[in-house]
Amino acid sequence: MRQPRALVIGAGVGGITAAAALHRRGWSVTVLERAARLEPVGAGISLAPNSQRALDAIDLGDDVRALAAWQGGGALRTPRGRRLSRMDSAAMAERFGGPLVLLHRATLVDLLVSRLPGGAVRTGTAAALADPGDAARPARVTTEDGEYEADLVIGADGIDSAVRRGLFPDHPGPRYAGFTTWRLVIPDPGRPFEPHETWGRGRIWGTQPLKDGRIYAYAAAVAEPGGHAPDDERSELLRLYGDWHRPVPDLLAAAAPPDVLRHDIRYLAEPLPAYHRGRVALVGDAAHAMAPTLGQGGNQAIEDAVVLAHHLAPGTGDPSAALAAYTRDRLPRTTDVVRRSARAARAITLTSAPATALRDAAIAVAGRLVPGLALRSFDGIADWHPPTRTYPSGAQRKA
Repeated sequence: MRQPRALVIGAGVGGITAAAALHRRGWSVTVLERAARLEPVGAGISLAPNSQRALDAIDLGDDVRALAAWQGGGALRTPRGRRLSRMDSAAMAERFGGPLVLLHRATLVDLLVSRLPGGAVRTGTAAALADPGDAARPARVTTEDGEYEADLVIGADGIDSAVRRGLFPDHPGPRYAGFTTWRLVIPDPGRPFEPHETWGRGRIWGTQPLKDGRIYAYAAAVAEPGGHAPDDERSELLRLYGDWHRPVPDLLAAAAPPDVLRHDIRYLAEPLPAYHRGRVALVGDAAHAMAPTLGQGGNQAIEDAVVLAHHLAPGTGDPSAALAAYTRDRLPRTTDVVRRSARAARAITLTSAPATALRDAAIAVAGRLVPGLALRSFDGIADWHPPTRTYPSGAQRKA
């Protein structure tokens, strides 16, 4: 039997996960990446129990769980340091069946590539969809080296996806969410701290440890789109957050300007009509870019990849039915997560003093009256399980 062939356009988390999952299902997979090297954009990524269970399908979940660094408590705070509510890593693991894992994107990409055969990822190769194909003909992709045919093409080319525009030219595309973000990974400044997220007026800051001893920090602020600091982004963070509670000033003192990444946040406010057309499927931001306020962008891309591979059994000829099943599984769920992320973004981007004070008071009261209330915002998200066979921990394998 001829081995089916898939081409993946884009080597982000969703694209490489899809390649690894399809490879495990018996597909011949090639990932085409425009960049000259695999240098993941962004600093850290948060993997919740839902994506860890998806990674179990490619025997990678335990490797990720071993990188969990958050142990014990955490807090939601005000810029002066007043605690609004408690967070607890054990409560997260008990409620959703696993820890929250923060890791560098480069670490995750390296783990995913380790599940692919050598040469499966071709960097420095810009690719464009020439024909989505149909039941009677293969899809076609063009590169500088020529044109390639495939039984399946996966568009994993991000929020500004050219594959998405080719499939759905009338869709309005991404919308600015009203705020910009900064991310940085820096050495531990040496002062003990409790992991936290801090909410101010139209601004937030978060600080979390990584397993390798470094610190991942992120910030967001209401801003006009396309803005940049007049000097450098570290100086901008000092202006915005330099007088916030510790360890924020310590972290900024330890950072260098090149450490700081800044990106405006955009999302697909209007859902696509489908996540496939012809022999092409979309995954990750290409399909459902969302605000990062629930930390689910990468998680949903990983879910996409595993569900897509689940429907594409070896021997699949015309993938139309499999891709339609993929859309049925993923479009309602991801649309819900996009909308919930947008609602969370509205809560953290309040700029008026009365509205902010009311928000903080409501959080504090709710935290006292209903312990663990913050975790409930992840019900229906972090408790998801994949529809496919997984490869669980060694103890369970032996059972």
